[in-house]
Amino acid sequence: MKHIFLLPLALLMSQAGLAQRTLSGHVFDAITKEPLVGATVRTLDSSTGTATNSAGYFTLPTAATQVVVSALGYQPLTFTPAAGQALRVGLKSAVENLQTVVVTASREAQLRTEAPVAIRQLSPTVIQETKATLLTELLNKVPGVVMLNYGNEQHGMGIRQPFGTNAYFLYLEDGIPLRPMGVFNHNALLESNPLAISSIEVVKGPVSSLYGPEAVGGAINLLTKRPTSVPTLSVGLQGDQYGYRRVQLGGGGMLTAKLGAYVSGYVARQRNGWQAQSDYDKQSVSGRLEYALTDRTRLTAALSYNHYNSQTSSAVDSVAYYRREYSSTSAFTYRKTTALRARLTAEHQWNSQHATSLTTYFRDNSVGQNPSYGIRWNSGATTAKGEVNVNAFTSYGVLAQHSVKFNWLGARLLGGVSFDYSPTHYDAHQLDLTAQLRADKKSVAQYLVAADRPDLLVANYDVDLRNSALYAQLDLHPLPTVPALQLTLGGRFDRLAFDYQNYLDQSTGAKHYQQATPKAGLTYDLGHGRGLYANYSQGFSPPGLTTIFRARPNTPVGAPAEFYYNLEPARFFNREIGGWAAFLDHKVYVDGAFYQLDGRHELLSIRQPDNSTDYQSAGKTLHRGVEYGLTYKPTKELFFRFGGTNAVHRYEEFALSAKATDAVQNVNGKEMPQAPRWVANTELTYKPKWLPGLRIAGEYQRISAWYQNQVNTVRYADKGLFGAEGMSVLNVRTGYNWHDTWELFVNVLNVTNERYATAATRGNAGTDRSTYTPGAPRTVSVGGQFNFSGSH
Repeated sequence: MKHIFLLPLALLMSQAGLAQRTLSGHVFDAITKEPLVGATVRTLDSSTGTATNSAGYFTLPTAATQVVVSALGYQPLTFTPAAGQALRVGLKSAVENLQTVVVTASREAQLRTEAPVAIRQLSPTVIQETKATLLTELLNKVPGVVMLNYGNEQHGMGIRQPFGTNAYFLYLEDGIPLRPMGVFNHNALLESNPLAISSIEVVKGPVSSLYGPEAVGGAINLLTKRPTSVPTLSVGLQGDQYGYRRVQLGGGGMLTAKLGAYVSGYVARQRNGWQAQSDYDKQSVSGRLEYALTDRTRLTAALSYNHYNSQTSSAVDSVAYYRREYSSTSAFTYRKTTALRARLTAEHQWNSQHATSLTTYFRDNSVGQNPSYGIRWNSGATTAKGEVNVNAFTSYGVLAQHSVKFNWLGARLLGGVSFDYSPTHYDAHQLDLTAQLRADKKSVAQYLVAADRPDLLVANYDVDLRNSALYAQLDLHPLPTVPALQLTLGGRFDRLAFDYQNYLDQSTGAKHYQQATPKAGLTYDLGHGRGLYANYSQGFSPPGLTTIFRARPNTPVGAPAEFYYNLEPARFFNREIGGWAAFLDHKVYVDGAFYQLDGRHELLSIRQPDNSTDYQSAGKTLHRGVEYGLTYKPTKELFFRFGGTNAVHRYEEFALSAKATDAVQNVNGKEMPQAPRWVANTELTYKPKWLPGLRIAGEYQRISAWYQNQVNTVRYADKGLFGAEGMSVLNVRTGYNWHDTWELFVNVLNVTNERYATAATRGNAGTDRSTYTPGAPRTVSVGGQFNFSGSH
């Protein structure tokens, strides 16, 4: 009888055992297939759950028939897993950006809503759908950012600063500067591989408290693709009607349970473009390996190689510009760049409160050029001067960082040290040119090389550059009764020192610049997707090496030290308030910021009558503005985005000359050149239900008029689309994705074929003439791509 009663119990236990199972699999980004770390996998009633590891892998013992997978910044997914199936879960990015996870604001992953700064992320979805040929097409989507195309991937930048080539922006790759401090190049982003980029984060305003000098107007961090959770391969082609062709390839996956790899690269070539002297070639390849040494320790090795060889077209005068003659006054100018970067990073999670990372890195970089902007010519003369220069450096660096979470006030402390040793060589010598004049004898039709003069040095020096820094940041909730309030305090001390040998005047010596830069910020979470923030921060930027060791214009060879620049480091003081809010069940998302950035000793480039440049760093400047962004998704088919900035950039006190005979003594109260009052970018995207995989987007780019010189006598105010002054163009992008396997796309930039300039500048003298860098005419880019995604 006893056995009869035990039989039903045994059967029940057997059924329970059969129902209990262990789910396992990978969670990854649906677009990039990169693993999502810390994604939550739980039962529908939340009684059981787990999180993914650094490879996006999870295991979950459960008897539930349904599970929910979620991650910050992504749309949650509920599904019924099949018995015995290894799960592959791809999550799509959420439309609203409130819960976006960012890393640039604090050097560690954190919620966007916890960062008291103006930061914007360009997601993998945006990058994937834009199909950009140039990074300008992506970065101009960020409110408050102006990135100008100067041809063949060369570019200018403007973030809380006038757009142009100044050294007040920091370019990073996975948190490591592309170049050492003191060796800034405004074209540094062409030394990157766009195919390796997973997402881009842009911080606006000074972040010198974490990243050091040059991070004044803002910082741009290119986050590269990680090894994918599943095997992937993509092969693509694209080109346009002006001779641009590109072949690209990328792929990766898990080689073993602990080792993953991702490799991407492309070969680009342009011939006979719309602009004279614009042929170029570029080859880029990037690779990344990740090894999970343990569940708590991960090693990452990354390598990037970029080779760029381009002709460079000159700016044109008003005659050629308004005739749409995209000619070049020089047929001998060029830029050649080779950039090799490598890093090895070890990350260890000691426990739930302590984490450490250690990165060592290496750079080998050279830029050789015969720049068109280096041509110096006096009006009416039949001769001119140019130059050939080479800038090369090798870097050895280390960055160590530790963070700890405390049990009081929800505090987190992050600290780090860095050291960068970069031996640098620079030499420049003169070219003798002949100038073929137009009939008016006031402008040049063509320059020709008369003689290469390596015996006439313009600059020649060797420098052992040493950058060292110590930084820390503390985040806490100072009022236990107000957990929505977070306080951020941070600071960094930088020392830039170097020994030098200047072969121009046969001098040797040592110099150093050092500065502490503090930061303080508050964020307040109002709940329901709304919040406010405020911050105060400082930034500084020492003069670049090329300005320190380059003699003033018209300095005789062998002149003593007083003919060289003695420039002060620029200092900046930033105050801003901002906020964010979501409305209509998260269909509408808005954010904005008001800022004032006060500059001291800001470097001013003063164009001389012969087109050479004189530098001054004195006086006071003001940068004040408002930045705003809005996204709206009224239906699953439509998505609207709008972003813009209204700003004023002004000289408060700035002396141009101390000579009583000079007509212009100062520019006090004048607006800075190339400083438009309004910049906007808006886009409407349509993805119809009746044809899944199709997308159509229209984008409008607007840059208002600006002054061409410091004395505000001439404005660039040409009318574009809709009669708007400045730059006003329309772009249309369309594409079709068939089952995430085959992609075809057509991008039409400058649909209405507007004539516009990406730069228009003029000297301060009454006899100076304007020069223009013309924007591209209507360009039709067509491409196709094959994507493969296999099982794990």
